[in-house]
Amino acid sequence: MGRWNSTSVPGFILMGLTDSAETQLVLSVLFLLIYLITVLGNMGMILIIRLDLQLHTPMYFFLTHLSLVDLSYSSVITPKTLQSLLTSKKSISFLGCFTQMYFFVIFVAAECLLLSSMAYDRYVAICNPLLYPVIMSTGLCHALLAGSYVIAFVDSTVNVVFMSRLYFCKSNVIQHFFCDISPILALSCSDTFEVELIIYICGGSNLVLSLIIISGSYVSILSTILKINSTAGKKKAFSTCASHLLGVTIFYSTMIFTYLKPKTSYSLGKDQVASVFYTIVIPMLNPLIYSLRNKEVKSAVRVLQKREGCRKLK
Repeated sequence: MGRWNSTSVPGFILMGLTDSAETQLVLSVLFLLIYLITVLGNMGMILIIRLDLQLHTPMYFFLTHLSLVDLSYSSVITPKTLQSLLTSKKSISFLGCFTQMYFFVIFVAAECLLLSSMAYDRYVAICNPLLYPVIMSTGLCHALLAGSYVIAFVDSTVNVVFMSRLYFCKSNVIQHFFCDISPILALSCSDTFEVELIIYICGGSNLVLSLIIISGSYVSILSTILKINSTAGKKKAFSTCASHLLGVTIFYSTMIFTYLKPKTSYSLGKDQVASVFYTIVIPMLNPLIYSLRNKEVKSAVRVLQKREGCRKLK
């Protein structure tokens, strides 16, 4: 059986989610609806934060970029998935596949680090409220943002470069609906131990670092909240981080389930369900979580609506 890599392989075939034509039609309509809500929700969130000066704070600075990252990695995956569901074209070139993987890893890694930056922001806001404007300066916010993107870029570059050197001789059929790391590793006939080790070191250190920051921040936040005497004060303090905590829980639970295991335990059904959730559903949920549970965003929407109403009357 022939061995091929990036220099000889014509491309891969994405098996998708199902072979049933009826199910494909239902999924395509559902995914299209979710994607439209994702685009409108995240662009709307970015626009609201940009237009309302009261939301020009560190928390919403990070939330703007979280919405941008959600929109980006959803756009890397969903359009190709819709094409596969609506047409008979299941193939993707080697370059196209690894390009999709490259940008997907960048945006997912950046989201992990952005969520940890937001957790640190909530820690400072609740545990050191008097020093909040000093600690969460514009310089620190931009440094945390730049660090998130740089680390994500390095992580993705290392992963994709080492994976592109693998030989594939088992099959060119990817048992997934997009070019993810685990199903592509499963196709390789090379010894993937070193590549997997590098991926676990890069991805794992990113994940562990962000989880340590998030866990440490929320342990301190919880300790501070418990020291507040009034029930109203406790509720107010907890409400400032409830949306972020919910978003973190949903995102990390699916990520850990999907990636923190060897390629031999890759399960087509379970892994695809988890992947659909964090690649297609979570980018839609985040703007809903941060807007529906956030009084400041709701207030900003009402103000913008009143402004628009006044303009029309003029």
